[in-house]
Amino acid sequence: MGVLGGGGEGLYTEVIYDEERWAILWEKRAAALRVMEALMRAGIGSVVYGSVARGDVHRLSDVEVYIPRPVSPVLAETIIEREFGGWIRREVVQATPTYVPKGYIYIDELTVVSFPLAEALKTEEAFYDIAGKLDLEGVRRRNRVTGMNKALRVIIPTSYGHSEFPAERDPELAANLIGVDPLDLRRRISVLTRRREHGKTGVYSKIVLGAGESFSSILNQLLDRNPRIRRRIHG
Repeated sequence: MGVLGGGGEGLYTEVIYDEERWAILWEKRAAALRVMEALMRAGIGSVVYGSVARGDVHRLSDVEVYIPRPVSPVLAETIIEREFGGWIRREVVQATPTYVPKGYIYIDELTVVSFPLAEALKTEEAFYDIAGKLDLEGVRRRNRVTGMNKALRVIIPTSYGHSEFPAERDPELAANLIGVDPLDLRRRISVLTRRREHGKTGVYSKIVLGAGESFSSILNQLLDRNPRIRRRIHG
């Protein structure tokens, strides 16, 4: 790896991909494409986010497909059942006590479809912009996007791999590189820094659904137990 110049002088690190890494990227993109096209055939738009959108993948990178708007969980389950033969696990995840709960359907251990169980706030959606996301057309075109990984490195795609910039060193520049609000990026850096210092996973609540349980029934349980999220969803 070498050092690149430009803004944030001397802080850019060049990463060159070998053939195996490119092969892993396009393999994971193909998996994302299959899921996104299956959803689109049912009229559901989605994005792939994180390392698969940026390109800095490894063999165990998750293929994370996100439906930005609330969708019928039964419809999502029906699509996955029909197109992929079912799932290995379903979860309801809440990042913080006040964040909207999200449904997660794991097609396999590395491929997951997620969706909010109510309208997400702009500040919650900023997570996907910061991580880097691609819509279906972007995946088809083999585009790549700039975004920040969990190690707080801004990943900037290049023709040979990517260059990295340490977001903590200059959050304003990092936000400009990604194209997001600097305030949102600073919040994300703060959250990830706290998690790193305290060894937390970043999940406030995770409920694995049993065979007879539905996303709606679990959401109702959360609403009964948590007045803050009940007010958030019902006003």
